[in-house]
Amino acid sequence: MLSRVAESIFWMARYMERTNRMLRMMHTKYISSQDEVTDFSWNSVLQTYSDLKEEEYTLIEKDSSKVLEHLVIDRENSFSVINNITRARENARSVQDHITKEVWQCLNEYYHLIREPNIQYNLQHGDPVTSLDALIRHGMLYNGTVDITMAREESFNFLNIGRFLSRAIITIDLLNIKLKEYNYELEKYAEDATWRFLLYSLSGYELYLKTNRGRLHSELVIQHVLYNTDFPHSLLYSMVRLNRYFERLKTESIPENYKQLEFLIGRCYNNIRYSKVSGNSDMLKKFLQQTRTELFEIASLFNKFYFGNT
Repeated sequence: MLSRVAESIFWMARYMERTNRMLRMMHTKYISSQDEVTDFSWNSVLQTYSDLKEEEYTLIEKDSSKVLEHLVIDRENSFSVINNITRARENARSVQDHITKEVWQCLNEYYHLIREPNIQYNLQHGDPVTSLDALIRHGMLYNGTVDITMAREESFNFLNIGRFLSRAIITIDLLNIKLKEYNYELEKYAEDATWRFLLYSLSGYELYLKTNRGRLHSELVIQHVLYNTDFPHSLLYSMVRLNRYFERLKTESIPENYKQLEFLIGRCYNNIRYSKVSGNSDMLKKFLQQTRTELFEIASLFNKFYFGNT
């Protein structure tokens, strides 16, 4: 496969994974804002998903409508959902011979959906949940279309490497957003009911309740988000899948490049698997920063070894 094709498929998947998680997080965050009218702030979210300067986003951090407009449909915000979908569509357009017709059509429809006037009107002036629900459903349709129509060949491997690499990074980002809201004071907020919003954002609340018999505690939530391999959005699950799809590239790879990237992925996986940081705020903060850095190093080596970029 041409490196240009592999790169486009990889980034298409990364943009779509980012889109789907951002939408679910904003959906959850907006609903939680209705319960915390006086003290609610989008500050931690804007720090992660906005390119505004701090003095600019502090002006809108308590205005949900303006924040959603900025994060979802503002083309001036390079991290916005509409820009993610646009970039994913452009990558898909350039590799239509390597993805199925159904995947291309689904992405194209997604692009036109987010540009519909009623979607934008509801975000700005109406009920934002209606628009977010519609976009989330189409994101689920995209994931299902990929899984049931794409052949299990090289393009599918690069797609899933991009998907699970982004998923691991986003899981760290969403956990960090929640920890910033608590100022990393785990003991003080150990049994705070709003931990459930992190689980909602990651589509993991129902599984968490079944696994922990309904008990909501910071240490159990963090263990679930980081280490539960039955949870498809946990950090460890994402690394297991990333490693699985990377191994399928071995026969098509330059041995020296493959070994170097294999070492980096294996080291990151083992650092996660054998870490025990859920009850210690300082260790957890350092662990998340280190793991996020290692994931970006992995992305950088893919860029260098498989996509031919320096």
